[in-house]
Amino acid sequence: MIGRCVRLERAEVRRHAEDLFRANAQDARGSLWTYMSYGPFADQATYRDWMAATCIASDPLFFAIIDLARGVAVGLASYLRIDPANGCIEVGHLAFSPLLQRTAAATEAMYLMMQRVFAAGYRRYEWKCDALNAASRAAAERLGFYYEGLFRQATVVKARNRDTAWYSILDGEWPLIDAAFRAWLAPGNFDSSGRQRISLSHLTRQARRTLAGAPALGG
Repeated sequence: MIGRCVRLERAEVRRHAEDLFRANAQDARGSLWTYMSYGPFADQATYRDWMAATCIASDPLFFAIIDLARGVAVGLASYLRIDPANGCIEVGHLAFSPLLQRTAAATEAMYLMMQRVFAAGYRRYEWKCDALNAASRAAAERLGFYYEGLFRQATVVKARNRDTAWYSILDGEWPLIDAAFRAWLAPGNFDSSGRQRISLSHLTRQARRTLAGAPALGG
């Protein structure tokens, strides 16, 4: 999956572990791993072992996110709970290093994964996260996902009960969400300093209001 800012390719220990460990190490506080069931990793060897045990299966199906400007892997993402018979698939294991966080590249990576799913004929694209993870919940809403509800004490993560927030995008909703992403990613939406002119949140809120039959937002 190739965009203007990023390329997503199957994760491989040999090709990507060193870049990813170095990129993640820039998160000195280890906050990247707060809501993950794994991490942080003490050293590169430990991280390589984790990748070898976790990232080479077909479900979850992991992708390394390559920053085209730097030419290095700066994050991981995966498809999981892949259910072609029912047309349902989830995105998860999002580990965005500080080099990727809050960038157009991060948004484009998520768009490319969505685009691939719906082009393949899937009916439902899911996003689930720890209910305490405010950043993940805000990201889901910014990306156009619909909040479906809370599964209380759904799992245990690092010896703590985890409530899981569920979000989704359906195939019938995708054309409007797709149009919002295309408008946001268009080069004309960014000024000479790379600042966005219209936020993705505004565009996806407009799409959601249209889908709900409400008047579109102005401005």
